[in-house]
Amino acid sequence: MLLIKTQAGQEAMKDRQGGLTSRQRTAFILFDGKRTTADVLAATAAMGITQDDVQAMLTQGLLEPAAGQAAAASWSASAGGAIPSFELSDEVSGRSDMERYQAAYLVATELTSGLGLRGFRLNLALEGAGSFDDLAALAPKIREAVGDAKFARLEKALFS
Repeated sequence: MLLIKTQAGQEAMKDRQGGLTSRQRTAFILFDGKRTTADVLAATAAMGITQDDVQAMLTQGLLEPAAGQAAAASWSASAGGAIPSFELSDEVSGRSDMERYQAAYLVATELTSGLGLRGFRLNLALEGAGSFDDLAALAPKIREAVGDAKFARLEKALFS
């Protein structure tokens, strides 16, 4: 999905207000309507930017889908009511193995890094997975480590 900065987002960036963390500010700059969400997440993965950070910027009204983009929005309950939840699912469907690998690698990295020392060996195995087939072979071990609920995102990225 292509996202662009809103007027409120540009003002928050300029005024350094609006709840953007320093990590999110770096990612925010990259949303220009030309880079996909997956591209921005790939470019900022080393900094720890996740889909949750992008979701936070969308929820705050700092980013919005570019004109002509159909957002895959689902509604989730929050304290203030229902808010849209944007996912990467539209970016991975119908893509080549390499494109699915790139999107799934980001999700897998996020999941395994959240395991701390318990996931150290899994992180090493993930770094060695250089293709879609390697990552698909590693997927059952990731599922076992993180559980079915968290694994659903990775499964969707890999096999949808």
